[in-house]
Amino acid sequence: MKQVNLLCYSLTLIFLSCTSNSNDPDFLKKVEGRYLYTEDETVKVYSKENVLLIDWRGAENIKPSKLDDNSFYVKEMNSKIQFLTNPQDQKLYLVFLPKEKEKQIEYIHAKVSDDFKLPSEYLEEGNYTKALEGYLAIKAKDSLSPILNTRGFRNKGYHYLRLDSLDLAIKIFKLNIALHPTKSNPYDNLGEAYLKKKDTVNSLVNYKKALEFDSGNRRIKGTIEKLQGKEAIKTN
Repeated sequence: MKQVNLLCYSLTLIFLSCTSNSNDPDFLKKVEGRYLYTEDETVKVYSKENVLLIDWRGAENIKPSKLDDNSFYVKEMNSKIQFLTNPQDQKLYLVFLPKEKEKQIEYIHAKVSDDFKLPSEYLEEGNYTKALEGYLAIKAKDSLSPILNTRGFRNKGYHYLRLDSLDLAIKIFKLNIALHPTKSNPYDNLGEAYLKKKDTVNSLVNYKKALEFDSGNRRIKGTIEKLQGKEAIKTN
């Protein structure tokens, strides 16, 4: 009889461990959605078979370990999280619990509406006006934000350039210039895109602008001389 009871107890423990991550459907319905992680990045929270899941920074189907009905440990984030309503604005937040008990909870990562779009999402769908508005808003808050790094926009522009999607590349490079009007490289990139499009006039304009902010650049100087020579031949 003792062996039977022990077996039943063991089976119960196994069953509980297998279902420990299950959540109340009403709770899941409340917390599912996207939360603003950075100014141009979200965390997606959803569920499958009443189990909470997260998509974050390219990782999908992250399964947090359930600690209680509203507390989870996310190994990939190395953090404990909760979903709490901020008493200040009554919005739902994904909250990273402080590792030190004496520290207060910070409400940073608010849940966003279903129709909310990040600047990068506007950029992907080709709405450059809205994308620029979003990035300029980020710049107004933090001009040194890594989100605004010129390299990211340059790489995206060159991706289109390699595909011969010249107009798309030009729009990306123009956006980079709007965010960084005193840096040489975005003008240099735009000059190259116009040159590939065989628009020597606009190419020359942008190479000259690039030289204003990098006066010692011999490559740009040489390109300008070649383009000026071509333009002189055209006018003669």
